[in-house]
Amino acid sequence: MARTATRSPRQPVNTSTDLVPVGRGGFISHLAGKAMPYTSPWIGAYTLPPMAGFATNQMWGDSALSAGLASAGLGVAGVVLSAVTWHAAGGSNKFRRYRRTQATASVAAGMGWLTCATAAGPFGSPMIDLWLLGGGVFAASWNIRQLMRNAHDETEPVEEKNSLGKIAEAIGLEKLTVKSAKGNGKGMVQAPIELAAGQTMDDVQAALPKLAAAMQVPTSGATIARNQENAGRGTLNIRVADLLKDGVQFIPPVRLGQLPNEPIPLGLYADGETFIINPFDADILQHLLVMGVTGAGKSEFARGLIAHLATRRKMTIFLADCSKGRQSMGHIADGVDWFLTDGREVKHLLKALPGAIKVRGDVLADEGLDQWTPKSSLNAMVLWLEEAADLADFSELDRIARAARSVGIWLVVSLQRATWTNVSTDVRANLQASACFGVDEAGDAGFGLPDRVIEAGAVPDWGSDRPGYAFATGMGIDQSRWAMEWRSGLTDRAYLAALVAAGAEHRDPLDEATATALGAAYAQRAHRGTNRLNPAPTGQLATAAHVLEEAGADLTTLPSAQEEAITVEIEDAYSEVMGLIPNDPEPDADYSGIDLDGSLPEVPADAGMQFERRDRLGTAEARQVIHEQIDQWLQARQLTFQPADLGPAAVSAGRGKPWLQGELKRLVTEGVLRRDGYGEYTILQSPLIPA
Repeated sequence: MARTATRSPRQPVNTSTDLVPVGRGGFISHLAGKAMPYTSPWIGAYTLPPMAGFATNQMWGDSALSAGLASAGLGVAGVVLSAVTWHAAGGSNKFRRYRRTQATASVAAGMGWLTCATAAGPFGSPMIDLWLLGGGVFAASWNIRQLMRNAHDETEPVEEKNSLGKIAEAIGLEKLTVKSAKGNGKGMVQAPIELAAGQTMDDVQAALPKLAAAMQVPTSGATIARNQENAGRGTLNIRVADLLKDGVQFIPPVRLGQLPNEPIPLGLYADGETFIINPFDADILQHLLVMGVTGAGKSEFARGLIAHLATRRKMTIFLADCSKGRQSMGHIADGVDWFLTDGREVKHLLKALPGAIKVRGDVLADEGLDQWTPKSSLNAMVLWLEEAADLADFSELDRIARAARSVGIWLVVSLQRATWTNVSTDVRANLQASACFGVDEAGDAGFGLPDRVIEAGAVPDWGSDRPGYAFATGMGIDQSRWAMEWRSGLTDRAYLAALVAAGAEHRDPLDEATATALGAAYAQRAHRGTNRLNPAPTGQLATAAHVLEEAGADLTTLPSAQEEAITVEIEDAYSEVMGLIPNDPEPDADYSGIDLDGSLPEVPADAGMQFERRDRLGTAEARQVIHEQIDQWLQARQLTFQPADLGPAAVSAGRGKPWLQGELKRLVTEGVLRRDGYGEYTILQSPLIPA
């Protein structure tokens, strides 16, 4: 009796090691069982085609008409069956893809042979030859597939590492799952990534320099965008081609007269998308820090942004640049309501601004608004400070930054390095938006960009080698874009000048509440930009429409009156301020050092100076002397003074310290003066003008 191997019912079957029945009959049965699956393709190939071809030929092959129609119908059926097979045999791994191709080819070949056999007959030459040869190839190909299937289960998913996955493995991120990467056709490749247990996104970010080197892209060309809802997922962004290297064209406004809270296009991202900011439409108006070395592109960015804002209504721009003066922004100065190039005037502005902020807050409260919106009667405002560390002290900037946000004043601070020596940590904490251009040291970027952006690989440490390239945060930009490189548009001086001139008809003058609150500092400003109530002289508006039209601008948005009366030759509306501001009155006079906050000094007999004795004037006459001196300073744009500066006037009126102190206090109460720190006073209005 033949012996058979026994196995515990619970022991799993292993086809590669199981024993087979012993004996001639059992061995033959075993071979037959193994061979049976491989005979099916041969049986089908050499029985079904001739039977089907014989049947169709007998039914429709008698006449040419019926044979032709039948062949046509079978041809269409073959195409349909091939398409159905292709879609039904889909799969994501390589075995299933090969099966889909093989199955579709088998159906197409079989139906093609049957179509021809219907008209020509299955047993004539060359149909019988094609059947014998093709059938054998068909059967053998399926036998090979069956052999491969025994070595691998086609239903088992196969993990295939793409090139990014292999690179990740090579740099030590073996457990990182890199999904299928997709290119956008504009030089960017994006790949979703998933972390394995025990990994963090910090591990991936630490390996970014190695990844950038392996991909042969710049360090800033490989960044990670975190998934804000899942710490185990993110997106790998790789810039494999720099499509911005030849420059980006300036993107003009879609129309003139937009509101401040509409989008502002300023350049292109590395993936080809438009770089857009919208600071006044964000939930919180975030003050902006612009940082980068000389030549990195800060001025180009500033010109483009200011030119856009200068074409809008309900918008007022104050620009202070004491380092370059009119060199960078002079051609668009008409769009700036107050262009300050002298430190003294900047000082007056910054001193007057807190009072204006308070007044604007009161107006918004009366209007039922928690923060500025276009519904308010107030203009939105931009205060742009170039090299702010040279213009104001830290405490002054901090006070303005904290209070200005809710009242619709956007503070922009531009400097080369935002270190603690240039801007305090308190001020920097209030500059929640950033535009960081090239820096010399990677560590400098940390003064302007949030830590999570730096950690994501956004480090613009290229200095001035790539002008216009930057990373930006805040200002209504989606956080997924914070670590994406962008480049600002290249501006043309003539074009921007014409654009700003065209926008004059839409620019609103500063609202009355703010203008009044700024007092004499604003009323006596050296530069006055143009607007719809204060247009540029007609003689200056001759050819700018032609400039815009030649540049491809859409003039349908320009008022017809402006189309014929705009010029690119916009004259300087601002003269040198330093030459117009006189020195302190008689600074070298013998009485210039008198301090009226203390007792009037006794004059030694040998001092060589004497004061003319005058009779004590009446109160009205004495006040007139003081008022005339203050008005004289105001007309000369000297808006600040110390009590000692009024010494000569007090002496000439025959008055002393107590009387003068009382007069200064009275003038503060009446709103003519404002007492600042350290005993200094700011002139708000002329005391000669009746209240």
